[in-house]
Amino acid sequence: MPQDFKIRAYTKKELALMYFPYSSPRVAENHLMAWIKRCQPIKQQLMDTGYQNTSKGFTPRQVKIIVEHLGEP
Repeated sequence: MPQDFKIRAYTKKELALMYFPYSSPRVAENHLMAWIKRCQPIKQQLMDTGYQNTSKGFTPRQVKIIVEHLGEP
């Protein structure tokens, strides 16, 4: 768990592994995306920024939205 977490662009795998450090990259990404799909406010705010399910990563603005709802990894 990084103590110096920074809001910046992250790939989905990179951010997911911060939230689920003991999982494989694929499992971590699946867990993070499941959390996002279950939380309508996150999902809607991400869509408002132009996020699409096929996106490979998150912009700094999108990371900020995720962290505001889920807390820092």
